[in-house]
Amino acid sequence: MEAILALEDGRLFYGRSIGAAGEATGEVVFNTAMTGYQEVLTDPSYAGQLVTMTCPHIGNYGVNAEDAESRQPFVAGFIARELSAVTSNWRATESLDAYLKRHRIVGIEGLDTRALVRHIRERGAMRGVISTVERDGRQLAARAAAAPSMVGAALAKSVTCAAPYTWLPSAKDAARVVPPWRVVAFDFGVKFNILRRLSAIGCQVTVVPATTTAEEVLRLRPDGLFLSNGPGDPEPLADIAREARLLAERLPTFGICLGHQILALAFGGKTFKLKYGHRGANHPVKHLATGRVEITAQNHGFAVDGDSLPDDLEATHINLNDGTLEGFRHRHLPVFCVQYHPEAAPGPHDASYLFEAFATLLPTRLAEAAA
Repeated sequence: MEAILALEDGRLFYGRSIGAAGEATGEVVFNTAMTGYQEVLTDPSYAGQLVTMTCPHIGNYGVNAEDAESRQPFVAGFIARELSAVTSNWRATESLDAYLKRHRIVGIEGLDTRALVRHIRERGAMRGVISTVERDGRQLAARAAAAPSMVGAALAKSVTCAAPYTWLPSAKDAARVVPPWRVVAFDFGVKFNILRRLSAIGCQVTVVPATTTAEEVLRLRPDGLFLSNGPGDPEPLADIAREARLLAERLPTFGICLGHQILALAFGGKTFKLKYGHRGANHPVKHLATGRVEITAQNHGFAVDGDSLPDDLEATHINLNDGTLEGFRHRHLPVFCVQYHPEAAPGPHDASYLFEAFATLLPTRLAEAAA
């Protein structure tokens, strides 16, 4: 079946339908990772987006339940140069095309993804429509231009969990002889591997909805606070940022991605939309204290304005591609965060030490409370 991708500026790309038939609208972005398409599909941070994979051959190792990073796929649509017709992996339980169909995700293959990515890099991320039913490109481009903008979209509230729950660790993690700390994790679109990593360092993790108040969190008597990744624009989440500050002033706090942006807003910083975002598994970040360069997994379309940080916040990490802020810490409180994804899934593990760094703050707080 033929399919069309129409961008809001009128640019059209023709290809073949993959996944479900129909129409999908969202912000067109690209991911430069060579593997990990299932983790990308199930990362809630991609809600509202039509994701283009720059690796030309996608789907050859299929999908399986173990590689899902959330309860379901969250991408609005999927774009690839070539979808593999053959699945070859002993772990695979389903082909990628069957998985897309089962979850009613509209996709397109056979288009020139190099030209598409170059267009986005030059013009910036823009809204688009993938359609297998409409043949009039001008109509599709008009629908793309009329679609909601990612700016101002408070998508974290739409992907969060409906009620609090306790993350159950794997048998391996549960067997670790580590004193358990109680950590509350805000779910703005949290990935499962973040919860696995917190569990692996000895945390009993209670996951709470994005709109949970500070008072409700404190009633759980946590030893630490975690603010997760998530989709959309951080600025409409001012109510969440206010609650986050109340908690960060009382609890050791670690934030990743959207959690990093919310902490910046909570303490008086500002955020802005990147031209086309950072998405992939190969982004270099410099740790300013050591000079060490980490290769990182990233997925964000907004960033914290480093020049807006108040005096109480200190930059800790910088992106070596464009100089944007990738991490900061509070000078007086046990609070730190990063823009990138130290939990990987997919991606490198250069920054996995950050989970252990969070753990060192927890016994310090417990010792002070006991004293």
